[in-house]
Amino acid sequence: MNVDLFIPCFVDQMAPRVGLAVATVLERLGHSCSFREAQTCCGQPSFNAGYWDEARAVAIRAVEVFADAEAVVGPSGSCVAMMRVFYPQLLEGTPHETAALDLAAKTFEFGEFLVKKLGVTDVGARFPYRVTYHDGCHGLRELGVRDEPRQLLKAVKDLELIECDEPESCCGFGGLFSVKFPMISTAMAEVKGSSLARTACDYVVSSDPRVTRVASCSWMAGCRDRAASGSLASVSVRFIWPRCWLARLESRPLRPASQLASSAPCGLSSLASSSLASSSLADPGG
Repeated sequence: MNVDLFIPCFVDQMAPRVGLAVATVLERLGHSCSFREAQTCCGQPSFNAGYWDEARAVAIRAVEVFADAEAVVGPSGSCVAMMRVFYPQLLEGTPHETAALDLAAKTFEFGEFLVKKLGVTDVGARFPYRVTYHDGCHGLRELGVRDEPRQLLKAVKDLELIECDEPESCCGFGGLFSVKFPMISTAMAEVKGSSLARTACDYVVSSDPRVTRVASCSWMAGCRDRAASGSLASVSVRFIWPRCWLARLESRPLRPASQLASSAPCGLSSLASSSLASSSLADPGG
């Protein structure tokens, strides 16, 4: 299968290793990957701010760019939710409504795609640490992605998965929400931070880069920064995205490199000209 990568602007500009890791995992599974440089932001910032006409224009461009794609996969539940749930709403009653529904039907969050579409849970990864998982709100509530990342985690060799007691609580980020309502955002982060701290984990894993950001080449969650003055401040944990260690920390390659090269002519080589290639797959733990 050829997979078209939808790379969120955050990943493209600030965390290109995530995009490269997605391509690496998919190619190791025997699929080719393409990156369409005509793609843009999903339009969610405009949509959430109430600028629906501007968001609609972005949605129209996306359905045109990916019109002939076999499958579209993105490393962000939030951006995928925008495309799958809100594009059809934005374009309802327009000449692009059918195209929006077609795109929605073939667009997946990365972990969801691995488990539900490809039937893969074990990608041969090894990660010998205690890990807890943070559910991104859009992936959980809009897409219903709850079990898939946990199935992937449970299949990782030597990984101990510890569920926190507030697994579905929001970290308080919410994009513009954290800017417009900083006090509420901080209070929510405190609740989430306390829950994460009680697990005594080594790593917090989140599958949505929209609630995380990169600082000084370290992988940190947006909620970590806001919770730093609270209960999580004294806990030594790191925040990473699953697709990074799924790609790099494998204990057994799924396919020989020679086979990968011949089966994925449109893979990483086609990404080289984009900003995705500006960073290598370094240790996601910092």
